[in-house]
Amino acid sequence: MKRVLVCDDDKDILDIIEYILSDAGWEVIRSEDVTDIIGKIDACTPSVILMDNWIPDIGGIAATRLIKEHPHYRDIPVVYITANSDVKALAEQAGAELHLAKPFDLTALENIVTAAYNLGAAAAL
Repeated sequence: MKRVLVCDDDKDILDIIEYILSDAGWEVIRSEDVTDIIGKIDACTPSVILMDNWIPDIGGIAATRLIKEHPHYRDIPVVYITANSDVKALAEQAGAELHLAKPFDLTALENIVTAAYNLGAAAAL
């Protein structure tokens, strides 16, 4: 099954993402913080990670960098999501493969998660 780890401290955003992606066939794992992000990934082995910029306790940039520095998890695609107008620059700074600005279109959410999944599948070959 396709599994996505969604890291966002906004419960409403988590609810919307879970509803949309579950309906599209994804198993959605939610996290309201990035405390022990590697442990969270160990526990759920996601195919894709959605990472908010402003998330407790170390923030999205530091959490994404930890993922990208990890030898087993660096190839998991990360989609950086934020309401910040510099979402592209923040995603690049973090090392995320893709980015999505909030508020986002629901179809755009599905499309970018699918694109991230395809990136991960290609990297596994």
